[in-house]
Amino acid sequence: MTELILFVIYISIFLAGMAVLRIGLFNLSGKSMTAFLSKVTNTPPKGFIVGALITGLLQSSSAVMVMTVGLVSAGSLTFPQTIGIILGSNVGSTFTTEFMTFSVEKWIVPGVVAGALLWFVPKVVCKSIGTSIIGLSAIFAAMNGFKQLAGPISAFPFIQNLIHSMEHYTLLAVLTGIAVTAIIHSSSVTIGISMSFLSSDELSVYAAIAMMLGSNIGTCITGYMASIGSGEEAKFTAYAHIWLNVLGVFAFIPLIHQLEGLAAYFTEDKAKQLAHASVLFNIITSIIVLPFSRQFVRFILIVHKRLKA
Repeated sequence: MTELILFVIYISIFLAGMAVLRIGLFNLSGKSMTAFLSKVTNTPPKGFIVGALITGLLQSSSAVMVMTVGLVSAGSLTFPQTIGIILGSNVGSTFTTEFMTFSVEKWIVPGVVAGALLWFVPKVVCKSIGTSIIGLSAIFAAMNGFKQLAGPISAFPFIQNLIHSMEHYTLLAVLTGIAVTAIIHSSSVTIGISMSFLSSDELSVYAAIAMMLGSNIGTCITGYMASIGSGEEAKFTAYAHIWLNVLGVFAFIPLIHQLEGLAAYFTEDKAKQLAHASVLFNIITSIIVLPFSRQFVRFILIVHKRLKA
């Protein structure tokens, strides 16, 4: 029972770290990023690049989706402009998963100390950098905690049965990824937990990739919730995010073994294989859809206007 309580605490620390990091980075360039997002996304390729860059900076595709839905609601963006941003944010979110594979445990405490000291410097930039460093330190502290607890947690009968079932039923692993991400509103946490179980050999790369695919669907819940009560175009933006991720995931479910093999070609480290698989999945799906952005916009409009009628 103690292990489960600690696991929940580490999840909270991870989420808090992500929030603190996001605040620090947003304070550094938030207003300019919002203006940039609304002005330089007149074509899908530009939207793709901007979406990837801003998501990489904010370390959260959910935050970018909420921002995008808000800009559409305010009339600063049109629905067609958001397709490139959505595709870019999917790719940008993989920066976080790659970053989480670094081993920086020895820098956690120095990071917190350095971040705290920067708060005493009477400059907003220094305070923002300090905030970001503290957030990063919290994320890596939580990741270290996940690794330490993966073994004891997997010994619980329910977790043991779930892991065993996920190894044999791909769809269950995908659904688990969806559920966990939807509950905690963070695909990064889901992937971080999967990495910790991979590092302790409690989970196969195949099942972890299936969970990662599911997390791409689960993360859509935040954008959808942000669109509730908004105008029609904002809702179309949330629907587009859901459709893109659902179609991409179900297209890749039969190709998990191939994705696993391709990721293994680059590294033997299982956690890095999962991170690379996430990058490959998001880049491939985005590159395939990007040239057909206009057709995809028409598809969303036709489907959801008919459903509304």
